[in-house]
Amino acid sequence: MTEQLDPLFTPLKIGGLELPNRILMSPLTRSRSAQPGDVPQAMNVEYYRQRAGAGLIISEATQISPQGKGYAFTPGIHSPEQIAGWRAVTEAVHEAGGRIQLQMWHVGRISHPALQPNGELPVAPSAIKPEGAQTFVSKDSGMLEIPTPRALESDEIPGIIEQYRQAAINAREAGFDGVQIHAANGYLLDQFIKSGSNVRSDAYGGSLENRLRLPLEVVQAVVDIWGPERVGVRISPTGSFNAMYDDHPQETFAALAAELDDIGIGYLEVVEDSFQGNHANGRPEEIIDAIRAAFSAVYVANGRYDAEEARTRIRAGKADLVSFGRPFIANPDLPQRLRQGAALNEPQPSTFYGGDEHGYTDYPALAEQQS
Repeated sequence: MTEQLDPLFTPLKIGGLELPNRILMSPLTRSRSAQPGDVPQAMNVEYYRQRAGAGLIISEATQISPQGKGYAFTPGIHSPEQIAGWRAVTEAVHEAGGRIQLQMWHVGRISHPALQPNGELPVAPSAIKPEGAQTFVSKDSGMLEIPTPRALESDEIPGIIEQYRQAAINAREAGFDGVQIHAANGYLLDQFIKSGSNVRSDAYGGSLENRLRLPLEVVQAVVDIWGPERVGVRISPTGSFNAMYDDHPQETFAALAAELDDIGIGYLEVVEDSFQGNHANGRPEEIIDAIRAAFSAVYVANGRYDAEEARTRIRAGKADLVSFGRPFIANPDLPQRLRQGAALNEPQPSTFYGGDEHGYTDYPALAEQQS
């Protein structure tokens, strides 16, 4: 296959960003920020620098506020020290010729009082316990059960939107090329969207229009800072992680996609399977088609893709770009390997979360293995 005919290496423009390939680095929680303070540090700089060959890097999920934290050692974007730490990351990526956006994260109910300001309960659209969901609060805590959250009061909603707006300002100060709003995988905005986690009776719950209200208000607040084309959104229509479900996912997410299309965001990243295993049933093609029909900008497909399936989906018009997760953990030079058809390093799951450089910045590049 010649490079000219390879859809993975056809350039694409998103907003003002010129992407040299269609291989995105998916947001990947690695839990390696410096303590105290959840600050990006030197090994994080090196990790992202190594992966600058991606068409676009989406950073690991990053707390927009102390309330938005759900796991130990994840980084934030709400303190001067965190902004400075991320600025070192973005400068290194840019010097290596790459592009990077920040994923903005409020976990909602997927937290624990030990991680919350003043030991408070995590917040959510409704006081519904996410059965089976767990987190860790320290190096030695082990996995802890998530408690029943506290439902947000109506008059707290503007404060949530303000957290996103300020995080968008902070991301710009840190030198990012844009932001992605995390509305997937059972975290706060996904909790508002899906009927299984939102049974509110005010303007932010109940009907589909009401369940979409907060996510859309957040998107608009972030767009007001960045402009629409430098903003992306991540969704997981059929994702069951963190005890999630929606009664009518095709209707729900086609409606959301249409609203996002009207706002004019740069791209929509769709988690097309759940890492709990529904890929075995195939991708939810009817839902994907409904979202594609409603959203005219760039569609990013995500979910256990290999290179050949990615090429097939792009050629068929099912996706414009594909984001890769675990392959990027183990292969800092993933685009080069996919271009050459080279073998991939296997990731080490025991080093995914927490720890030091081992299993983080020490995976060999292809040039090292060939020398």
